[in-house]
Amino acid sequence: MEKKHIYLFCSAGMSTSLLVSKMRAQAEKYEVPVIIEAFSEAFAAEKGPEADVVLLGPQIGYMLNDIKKILPNKPVEVIDSTLYGKVDGLGVLKAAVAAIKKSAAQ
Repeated sequence: MEKKHIYLFCSAGMSTSLLVSKMRAQAEKYEVPVIIEAFSEAFAAEKGPEADVVLLGPQIGYMLNDIKKILPNKPVEVIDSTLYGKVDGLGVLKAAVAAIKKSAAQ
């Protein structure tokens, strides 16, 4: 299976970097074939088309509809604030994989 791209966007690309590290560790542990990257929301139009799923940090959740318009053919979701706050790499990874599978089924 080819690697899926999970891209996280937040206001500066910094607050999600710890979450990305935790997600990568869980993906490696469970052998989930993914590439996980974090970017500032300013790069959504540029980087988003490469992603299989786009996850937004809760602090930019208000941008969900705008980013869905920029990326109409991609699953775009806001990361659950509880998972984000706990830096739950496994929980967010599971949500991302579920979004990719849901999108593929449509």
